[in-house]
Amino acid sequence: MYEERPALLDGAVLWTRTAAPATEGTRPVLPDGCMDLIWAEGHLLVAGPDTHAYPPAETAARYAGIRFAPGDAPGFLGVPAHELRDRRIALGALWGEAEARRLGERITEAPDPAAALDALVRRRAAGAPAPDPLLRAVVARLAAGRAVAETADAVGLGARQLHRRSLDAFGYGPKTLARVLRLQRALALVLAGVPQAEAALRAGCADQAHLVRETRALAGTTPGAYAASVAASANSETPDPSGSRTTA
Repeated sequence: MYEERPALLDGAVLWTRTAAPATEGTRPVLPDGCMDLIWAEGHLLVAGPDTHAYPPAETAARYAGIRFAPGDAPGFLGVPAHELRDRRIALGALWGEAEARRLGERITEAPDPAAALDALVRRRAAGAPAPDPLLRAVVARLAAGRAVAETADAVGLGARQLHRRSLDAFGYGPKTLARVLRLQRALALVLAGVPQAEAALRAGCADQAHLVRETRALAGTTPGAYAASVAASANSETPDPSGSRTTA
């Protein structure tokens, strides 16, 4: 079972998950522009920003995670996002094995591992650079469907500057981030019952065929198949939502 709630860290989300046996219907994690710090029964892992669907592989029975707002995790982790793109790695590879083990044990001993993750991140964030309001403006504009060139002009950056800063903050350039956020908008509309052709136009796609191509490229499925898998998960005793970034 999967649950999520707002974190105390600005813009972040806490989630917990009890793993179920893998089945053919298990849904992959879809790109969302975010990065996660994950506790997997004593082990701490980092899920980098994805450019394609990631098939979950269970390594523990219980998980807790904190999902950072797009662009916020690199300052906390101390590594540019593009170095973690499409990767799941142990936190020890970034912070050292001894420190990661100590933190993992502390979170394991807590009655609520997700809340303990939130507290850890807030303590560490106090000594890290604050999220860049310019990059948050970039995310907000792209999430609203603004064009990349228009967004660059609005925040006062040239195309190359925006691309370079996006690689460090989001893991990929602004055009890829815009595609990922557009896909999330479109699928949310489809799940809300909006016809695919209308959802495509409202999300910013040229037409329904464009939406289908983008969904295949980024999610490895079609909008209809994705909606059907969500409905199947909702009717299951152990739903496997696409937001939980379990890792091999």
